[in-house]
Amino acid sequence: MALQQTITVLNALDSAYVNGEQVRQLFAEYSAVNVEVRKVEGEKGSTEFVKITIPGSKGKLGGGSAPTFGIVGRLGGIGARPSRTGIVSDADGAVAAIASALKLADMQTKGDVLTGDVLVTTHICPDAPTLPHEPVDFMDSPVDILQMNEQEVLPEMEAILSIDTTKGNRVVNHKGIAISPTVKEGYILRVSEDLLRIKEMTTGQFPVTFPVTTQDITPYGNGLYHINSILQPAVATAAPVVGLAITAQSMVPGCGTGASHEVDIAQAVRFAIETAKEVTQGTCSFYNEEEFALISGLYGSMKVLQTMGNLASVAGS
Repeated sequence: MALQQTITVLNALDSAYVNGEQVRQLFAEYSAVNVEVRKVEGEKGSTEFVKITIPGSKGKLGGGSAPTFGIVGRLGGIGARPSRTGIVSDADGAVAAIASALKLADMQTKGDVLTGDVLVTTHICPDAPTLPHEPVDFMDSPVDILQMNEQEVLPEMEAILSIDTTKGNRVVNHKGIAISPTVKEGYILRVSEDLLRIKEMTTGQFPVTFPVTTQDITPYGNGLYHINSILQPAVATAAPVVGLAITAQSMVPGCGTGASHEVDIAQAVRFAIETAKEVTQGTCSFYNEEEFALISGLYGSMKVLQTMGNLASVAGS
């Protein structure tokens, strides 16, 4: 059951004093799991990045060949103190990612070891700034998106699930979770049939997806509107990236408190766990390799969308 790990992590992160070391302590009894904590300074403060490694039975860390799966808990901050009191809506991505790692660690002690390695990354900041955004305010981050991607998007990750609270919009009017199309090297590809199947299985409902625009897959800071940072990992890797959104029926600001729903987060954890199982044993694909080769051959590289673009040309026009 993922709900137990979700509640454990929610309680741990719902604190003005929480830091990366306290996250490390959650895994103290799991000797096979490695947790690294790194403090990074930015222009607006600092945060502590956490990298959790859960080795697989045939993973590359042990000399095997099974695929390595990445789970990124994407957010600005878990709290906006002192302007807001308590854990904020934006924290859901970090909670889901850490709870997924905790569930995988617990499974190992009970004999259920995944085939491939799983790397989980996120960051812990209980006092991040807020950011004006339409239609509702967002959480900002003490570090910029380049620093965040350097710490969270790792070259070993062969497929990435980016979990982010996505409640501050009018385009996803569903309470629970939703997945995005696969994004790879500037292309927005069709939604993975394997992931739709896993979502049906883990939720017991019709699968819900959310729309992605070209703007959303370009880097933050280029002046374009982004739904949020859920697909920002895609600008820093050639690996396929899928967004796993924790959603609401109404608009909820990222800096809103009392807005984290443990059952919805646990849904995201279950989906992440089942996806990790299947990706690492080779029964789930984020995209069709032959079709990607065809579209790339027909229309060329779209990697320019992973860059800041021609800012000088725009400034001079």
